[in-house]
Amino acid sequence: MIDKIAWLHLRDGRILSTRSRGKSVFYLPGGKREAGESDAETLIREIREELTVEITPSSIAPAGIFEAQADGHTTGIVVRMTCYTAEFAGTLTASSEIDEVAWLGYEDRGRVSAVDKIIFDHLRETGLLR
Repeated sequence: MIDKIAWLHLRDGRILSTRSRGKSVFYLPGGKREAGESDAETLIREIREELTVEITPSSIAPAGIFEAQADGHTTGIVVRMTCYTAEFAGTLTASSEIDEVAWLGYEDRGRVSAVDKIIFDHLRETGLLR
């Protein structure tokens, strides 16, 4: 099991997504926790590292837990994505580890990872993603 934390940041029916250097698919911003980190600490650190903005800790709210086959791993390796919404301060800017930042709609579902596809479906069903 790969344990990851992700930020769901939606605007005008689209979701913020990133494509890391050397990757062909988009992933929701976030990543793996470091030893001893809470979900909130992981979210704050990962978003700062990837998008150079500061998550507002008091605004962090749970948005669901999703699981799927992990991209690029042998069959049976599952990624568990614990998702949160949160407000932020600063200007969204791709860090050196991010090749591209995009606002994706449901029509872009084929461009994202397996677990992100499940999240896209959930957001579409709840009317948050167009």
